[in-house]
Amino acid sequence: MFNKNIKLGIAVAIVAWAVYEFSNKHIGNGISLILFAGLFVFLYFKNEFILLAFLKLRKQNFEGANNWLDKIKNPETALVRKQQGYYNYLKGIMVSQSNMNEAEKRFKKAISLGLSMDHDLAMAKLNLSGIAFTKRRKQEAQILLNEAQKLDKRGMLAEQIKMMKDNMKRAQAPNQHFGGHKQQRAGKRR
Repeated sequence: MFNKNIKLGIAVAIVAWAVYEFSNKHIGNGISLILFAGLFVFLYFKNEFILLAFLKLRKQNFEGANNWLDKIKNPETALVRKQQGYYNYLKGIMVSQSNMNEAEKRFKKAISLGLSMDHDLAMAKLNLSGIAFTKRRKQEAQILLNEAQKLDKRGMLAEQIKMMKDNMKRAQAPNQHFGGHKQQRAGKRR
């Protein structure tokens, strides 16, 4: 809604107002204003649109989450570094079904900016592993998959990691051709 610096400016102004209220012996008003300023400090570190996008994702509403993310016009100025990472992480999830190149860029940028939760980082690396595997970069996919497995301390992604490893094993197995004779093409005569 507001630029990150404007949020801090509003918080400082509210704290100044709270100090004024304390000096006038209005303790209740001062405490209320300090709590209100805390809301703006919280929203400085946790962007409201990203929080609303996460709520939409919990309900599997990808279109609604994307609408909330689209309201952030310039993420570099509106978000702190970690929130820029989450913005790119969520955008990567949104486009991963339709545009793998864009999703790969978003996930790599999210990892470079940083994600605060290990399981979010593991999920980003797992998605990158899947993208690398579909682009036939098997060594990179294996490295990313191992990193995702190390980051997944609670085992929340264990099933997806196991599925990905099984798919990699199947793809590395040689193709089996049954039958020793050559089949003739239809319409070709000897």
